[in-house]
Amino acid sequence: MNVQFKKGVLDLCVLALAAWEDRYGYELAVAMSAKFEVAVGSVYPLLNRLTLEGYFSTYLMESTEGPPRKYYKLTPHGHSHLMELVSEWRTFSVAVDEFIKEGVER
Repeated sequence: MNVQFKKGVLDLCVLALAAWEDRYGYELAVAMSAKFEVAVGSVYPLLNRLTLEGYFSTYLMESTEGPPRKYYKLTPHGHSHLMELVSEWRTFSVAVDEFIKEGVER
């Protein structure tokens, strides 16, 4: 998949995946990689930035499989931001689909 396509939507994907349950970084990377290739190392800087911007809070939880895991919990501010991004995405994707129909599917 085109790298620029992915860069533009990773925030939306991460926020959406954490909308209903708290997630840890590797879990998010694996979930996204199931749909399109995502380097695990690219997810952590994104999570750090989104946390600094107030969209996530974090906490540590013990793991039976190794060291404690850092979980990301969507904040109310993060939920509002997610809803804004979803609205923008829907408007954008409808417009792109219209361009494709106009130019490719004639």
